[in-house]
Amino acid sequence: MATQTPAAGASRIGSAVVAGRGVMRALRARGRRRQRQEEILLELLRQLTLMTEEIHRANLIQQYRLTVEQMDQAIGDSSLASAGSTLTGLPEGKRRQMIFAHRQYGNLLLAYRVRACDWDELIGHVRVLCRNAVFAEYWDRTVEHRRSLPADSEEARVGAAVDIILEELADDPDEWWIVGPSSGEPQP
Repeated sequence: MATQTPAAGASRIGSAVVAGRGVMRALRARGRRRQRQEEILLELLRQLTLMTEEIHRANLIQQYRLTVEQMDQAIGDSSLASAGSTLTGLPEGKRRQMIFAHRQYGNLLLAYRVRACDWDELIGHVRVLCRNAVFAEYWDRTVEHRRSLPADSEEARVGAAVDIILEELADDPDEWWIVGPSSGEPQP
C-alpha cells in the first residue's frame, strides 16, 4: 500500500487551488474582453444609426432642393405653372401665389423633418404663416391633396396642426400667438 505524506497531498491541493484561480482569472478576462467587444459593437451600431439618419436628412434636403427648383421655374413661367399645378381655374398670378405658399409650407415642413427646428418652433412659424390670407386660401384649396397621407406620417401630423391653427384663427385672429396645438410634439 502506497502511503502519501501529508506534505505531498497539501502541495497537490495547493496546485489545484492555484490552477483554479488561474482558470477563474482567464474566465474573468475572457468575460471582460467579451463585454468590451459588446460595448464596441453597440457604439458602432449607434454611430451607424446616426449616420443613416444623417443620410436620410441629406436626401430629404436634396429632394426638396429639386422641388424648389421646379417651383421657381413654375413661378417664373406661366406655362410651367399650369403644367405643375393641379389647382384649376386660377388666374396666372393666383397660381403663382399658390405655388409660392406651397413652397413656404414645404420649407417649414422640411426644417422640421431634418430637425432644424423642433415641434414648438415649427408651430410658432406655422402660426405666423397661417395669418397670411394667400396661405389660408392655398391650404383650403389643397385639402384633398392631404387626404392620401398616412395618418401617422410627420406631414399628416403637421397638417392636422395647421388645420387646428387655421380653425382657431378664424374664431379669434387677435390671439394668433396662442392658437394651435399645445406645446410638445404629438405622438403618432
